Amino acid sequence: MRTARHHLLSVLVENKAGVLTRVASLFARRGYNIFSLAVAPTDDPRFSRISIVVDVESSPLEQVIAQLDKLINVVEISELHPDEAREAELLLVTVSADADQRAQVIQLVGVFGGQIVDVGLGALTVMLAGAPDALDDFEELMRSYGIVELQRTGRVALPKLGASSGAAVDHSAESA
Repeated sequence: MRTARHHLLSVLVENKAGVLTRVASLFARRGYNIFSLAVAPTDDPRFSRISIVVDVESSPLEQVIAQLDKLINVVEISELHPDEAREAELLLVTVSADADQRAQVIQLVGVFGGQIVDVGLGALTVMLAGAPDALDDFEELMRSYGIVELQRTGRVALPKLGASSGAAVDHSAESA
């Protein structure tokens, strides 16, 4: 669940080897806690977008942004406010489900819009994509059945159409 102490940064970087390592190293050196991290290329192969949910109790947000801004391969940094962003995440979970419980689990998967991706004698593996809060709710419901394994991707986000993306630091002119 996203609390006031967590802030989502969208960092556009050059798509080059070692950039993610430099970003992660910056956080480690400064003692900043990363709550969630997701990275992938954008529609332009020259750039990747890193979505970072930062724990601002470990360091002020302005300090985190200032340190990121110093990295040479960083093109733009935006803070995405929850009311002005669409966030999503992917969850894969293997849940214990014997014959008596299987129908209940399948029904919950349907209610949440998930998909069963693997079936075993005593377990099901479910894939669910959606808003982080919905995944939190689904995960909590699955705990009562017995979670065998669970993996979440970390949050990705974009500004809502027509919304400002918050504070942004842009180096695109410098990088061009």
